[in-house]
Amino acid sequence: MKVSAHGDRGGCRPSLGLLLLFPAPGLWDASGRLAGRRSPPGALLSVDAQGEESEVPINAERLTDREILGSGCYCGIASGTLDFASRKRPQANYSCPVDTASTRHGGENVAAVLKAHGVRFLFTLVGGHISPLLVACEKLGIRVVDTRHEVTAVFAADAVARLTGTVGVAAVTAGPGLTNTVTAVKNAQIAQSPVLLLGGAASTLLQNRGALQAIDQIALFRPLCKFCASVRRVRDIIPTLRAAMAAAQSGTPGPVFVELPLDVLYPYFMVQKEMVPAKPPKGLMSRAVHWYLANSLANLFAGAWEPQPEGPLPLDIPQASPQQVQRCVEILSRAKKPLMLIGSQALLPPTSSDKLRVAVETLGIPCFLAGMARGLLGRNHPLHFRQNRRAALKKADVVVLAGAVCDFRLSYGRVLSRSSKIIVVNRDRKEMLINSDIFWKPQEAVQGDVGSFVVKLVEGLRGQMWASDWAEELRQADQQKEQAFREKALMPVAQHLNPVRVLQLVEDTLPDNSILVVDGGDFVGTAAYLVQPRGPLRWLDPGAFGTLGVGAGFALGAKLCRPDAEVWCLFGDGAFGYSLIEFDTFVRHKIPVMALIGNDAGWTQISREQVPSLGSNVACGLAYTDYHKAAQGLGAQGLLLSRENEDQVVKVLRDAQQWCQDGHPVVVNILIGRTDFRDGSIAM
Repeated sequence: MKVSAHGDRGGCRPSLGLLLLFPAPGLWDASGRLAGRRSPPGALLSVDAQGEESEVPINAERLTDREILGSGCYCGIASGTLDFASRKRPQANYSCPVDTASTRHGGENVAAVLKAHGVRFLFTLVGGHISPLLVACEKLGIRVVDTRHEVTAVFAADAVARLTGTVGVAAVTAGPGLTNTVTAVKNAQIAQSPVLLLGGAASTLLQNRGALQAIDQIALFRPLCKFCASVRRVRDIIPTLRAAMAAAQSGTPGPVFVELPLDVLYPYFMVQKEMVPAKPPKGLMSRAVHWYLANSLANLFAGAWEPQPEGPLPLDIPQASPQQVQRCVEILSRAKKPLMLIGSQALLPPTSSDKLRVAVETLGIPCFLAGMARGLLGRNHPLHFRQNRRAALKKADVVVLAGAVCDFRLSYGRVLSRSSKIIVVNRDRKEMLINSDIFWKPQEAVQGDVGSFVVKLVEGLRGQMWASDWAEELRQADQQKEQAFREKALMPVAQHLNPVRVLQLVEDTLPDNSILVVDGGDFVGTAAYLVQPRGPLRWLDPGAFGTLGVGAGFALGAKLCRPDAEVWCLFGDGAFGYSLIEFDTFVRHKIPVMALIGNDAGWTQISREQVPSLGSNVACGLAYTDYHKAAQGLGAQGLLLSRENEDQVVKVLRDAQQWCQDGHPVVVNILIGRTDFRDGSIAM
């Protein structure tokens, strides 16, 4: 069988009869996998001009470079126009010019796509694999914010995505840089946050050959991301990133990953120097390898700078059908005690938070708010109830789960009454029906956008009124629970300050333009009952994954998105250990945020159950560490609250606010004692 190819450094004209012993650049599908099949040992796959495959026997002993072959290898055409997996017929030959004199690089293509999508911030921890894209983003006016840990960069991108309704972007270097992000990416997946992670990688031809920090990154992120791709040609950067950005926001939002190898990001002359030997080759094998490398280089940069569309692709957002909406309208119109549980999905675009708020107020249905929906109705709204949710769900005759999920947060659906009619709406069908027909059963299950569905309900129920005694019954239960909280705030603690009292004072001090970031267990769990966000999209917690360590990244993203807002971070002392070093980031980038640490010298949410059930506090103890002094060592301001200045809590909070307004990040180390406020809370 004849094997031939045509090509030079000025173009890319591969013959469809080309046989290669290397994985050819371009033979990668949208998920980042090689679009080909493994040849059997002792044979290669050949593709003729008609696109037909055949196996060619070989004698490995006749090859001088055994590493090229291994126990079997991929083969394909250098242009990448044939997809072995789907047996597509090859495209006709084409000309792809290579500008060998250009100093442009692939990082410029990355930056152009991000700019065209309205990306304002790129979070990163620098590495040589990704330097070109960082420099290019800076030149285009995208603010590059470098953190002290890669996980913080992804958490910051997550916060940007949640608060802006667009894609948050982080870029990290290869290998350990990417493995450091896994927790944050998984958190974004479970929280359904559209995050684009850009990862560096070893050069395409050096992968699987022991290159520095080279691992199978696609395999690592495929279970975590909606979309994974490894770019193998400079000209593929733009369409791949556009597809990734659209995938992140379509359907159920989530993280996406694009791998960008070194030779895709750096300019031609630098890649040529590293890839193609300067000395002319000697010997048949050396000439074959030299030819292959030169051809790969040409294919890598062929058509790299040809104009391509850079802007956003259309999004695919599921919508409830008119028939589904009408059936739900009919169910609700007959309700006597309706109740809505509104979750984070309701705040996703295209419905704005203001439009959703008006729709909920117009419906007039009592509601509980969770996740990013906290604060939707502002503070102390007559339709918003915060306590005794379990009892309310048992009494309701119709329950609308608007983005709320029957997982552990709703006792897997067991809190719902069997006699209630349940309407559930969610973009994700699997999540929507989780544990259904075991502990609960939906009367109507609607797969579609939650915010749009609520707005459509208003159109069908316009003028509908519900008896006021139902809302009054819920309000009285709320008031009784809050009175109990006030009584607990007055109870003495063995040492330091009563955390319930401290958080009540935080609630009284919190300004209307604040954003709350919460990161912790016991202290934050208490705050969830006592501290109210002042408006929509002003509460950031990790979500259902319960991840510790989100605080610094969320605060970073929040303050950049909302520079006029006061960002208040509520930390447990255990959780703060993850975020402390990022006060260096806040200082360097002049990002004033305020951290309040509930310091009870322990992992109290765990010990609260571990000690009485297992009789030991092992691994639960911490120290009353001087976190405020550690922050001062990083250039931030540090303040201390303890029993010695118990009457100065509000003054210290006001002082911290003033420091932030003057441009300084602040840590307030609050020494607290222990109460029985959260006895029986979930810790596992």
